[in-house]
Amino acid sequence: MNIAEKIFFKKNIRLMRPINIVLFSILLFFTACHNNNEKENTYPTTPSIPSLSYKIISVLPHDTTSFTEGLEFHKGYLYESTGDPDYAGRSKLAKINTTTGMDEQKIILAPAYFGEGITLLNRKIYQLTYKEQKCFVYDAATFKKLKEFTYRGEGWGMTNDGKYLIMDNGSNELIYRDPETFNIVKTVSVTGVPKDYNGHDVFINELEYVDGFIYANLYTMDFDQLVKIDPATGKVMGILNLNGLLERYAPPAETSKRDVLNGIAYDNANKTFYITGKYWPKLFAIQIQ
Repeated sequence: MNIAEKIFFKKNIRLMRPINIVLFSILLFFTACHNNNEKENTYPTTPSIPSLSYKIISVLPHDTTSFTEGLEFHKGYLYESTGDPDYAGRSKLAKINTTTGMDEQKIILAPAYFGEGITLLNRKIYQLTYKEQKCFVYDAATFKKLKEFTYRGEGWGMTNDGKYLIMDNGSNELIYRDPETFNIVKTVSVTGVPKDYNGHDVFINELEYVDGFIYANLYTMDFDQLVKIDPATGKVMGILNLNGLLERYAPPAETSKRDVLNGIAYDNANKTFYITGKYWPKLFAIQIQ
């Protein structure tokens, strides 16, 4: 029973005859059941925005200790940035074998830092931090730290368009930055992001630039979706529903710790996306259509 129904019931119960009270209670019971079932089987959508579809290419292992914040594909390997809300000193940057899911190269961030989004540009890896207002820059081959930048606000997801770094910060804005100075070049407001079941705002998180569009995970949502954004206008052009994907390929014992979908990487040679989430036991290679 929602708030409006409760108010109506309280205001009118004294005016009802006993038989009407019974009938009214039965009606509310079936209405509540219908609403609950409907919520379980449907998801909030924006009718004006097309729904995207996907095809699974392969299902691969993923490290269940990884609280995934950033994902990148480069020359046959995945690069992953993780944070960890429970244990200081567990944030890392790693080069991962996609077949085994194992780290082949990694560095652990100092305990003071919570790793966030990454991107690879001009043979350098850029890694954001959550609330520490630092962006670390590494040599992509050796993981040697080259320099760091300081910025205001939070760091969430990051990608690049071949010229500029593009990040977000817990709002629905794309922030373009110069890769040499980290100065802000421009910001683009993202419009059309769907709200959650309760009408609350949802925010773009991990980002991936692909063929002139930006794909973004959504955060604070109670189901798994990503959106396709036109970076020139900030308009959401498509929504991909991935709810239930992990549960179809992993038993409950492996998904008990799972958190939200977060991680998009793209293999341009094979036109394939790699999708995973925080503490997920699986990594999915998919093609979005």
